[in-house]
Amino acid sequence: MFHFSEKAITYATFAGVPFALFLVPLSGIMAFAGALSIILGYKAKLGAWLIIFFLIPITFMMHAFWKETDPMHAQFQMSMFMKNLSMLGAAFMISYFGSGPLSLDKRNEN
Repeated sequence: MFHFSEKAITYATFAGVPFALFLVPLSGIMAFAGALSIILGYKAKLGAWLIIFFLIPITFMMHAFWKETDPMHAQFQMSMFMKNLSMLGAAFMISYFGSGPLSLDKRNEN
């Protein structure tokens, strides 16, 4: 995973992320655990909150397209920013509604 590489930590440090050596791998763990939880439908609301807490700082710190001076980089960062906003919306929906009828959470209720 990219979050555990030296390149990711260097990039985050360059982008102004404090404590990047600790926070970048932590964000990778949060993203992986949240995604796995949602995919399996086990504790999906908790998994969605992990994704939300992962995406909010990443979106605004790492994809700040309004700070870019090169139009090509600005467009790329804007695309990544919008992608993250759409994933945030989905994560908020899952955090509210929970997992679907075929999930492990629903099986445990019965």
